[in-house]
Amino acid sequence: MKLLKSIFLLTLVTIISAFTIQPPKGYKVGDVATDFSLKNIDGKMVSLADFKEAKGFIVIFTCNMCPYSVANEDRIIALDKKFKQKGYPVIAINPNDPSVVSGDSFEGMQKRAKEKGFTFPYLFDEKQEVYPKYGATKTPHVYILNKTNGKLVVEYIGAIDDSSLDEKNVKVPFVENAIASLMKGEKPEKSYTRAIGCSIKTKK
Repeated sequence: MKLLKSIFLLTLVTIISAFTIQPPKGYKVGDVATDFSLKNIDGKMVSLADFKEAKGFIVIFTCNMCPYSVANEDRIIALDKKFKQKGYPVIAINPNDPSVVSGDSFEGMQKRAKEKGFTFPYLFDEKQEVYPKYGATKTPHVYILNKTNGKLVVEYIGAIDDSSLDEKNVKVPFVENAIASLMKGEKPEKSYTRAIGCSIKTKK
């Protein structure tokens, strides 16, 4: 009887857990993001506070090896070129542990940035402390920050656009639309989309 009761309780807990919606970890739209200091591919430490003239940032968690990240590299470069001079530079961050994916090492980052001609900082979250604060789960995963009363407010979270792999199929450029709204002093019409990409690699 005790065994049956234990099995029943275990089954009940499993069912409840399966249908329980866990609150998302990390930043949500409207939260204030804190600054960080991470090593850039040139060996220098970079913080958001270094960009005195910036009105905000397009923070993108990405990497060298994920096919989704690779497919979005040209789009990330285009975003930086389009919006950097308007006050919204791209800040790319590699959150992966290179012991899991060797190609995502710091040296791999330097090589990839040179090959592609990255126009933006490409930072290494070596201690894997920054991406959990943001709540990033994929590469690529975008967070648009907007300076409001001296604070960095999260205004958009999600994908770069609606075509994760093929740029030719893009119909809705989520990030471009969000930045365009912010530049007009408006809130983005779409502030959250589902990030599609590879899972962030951590040590087991």
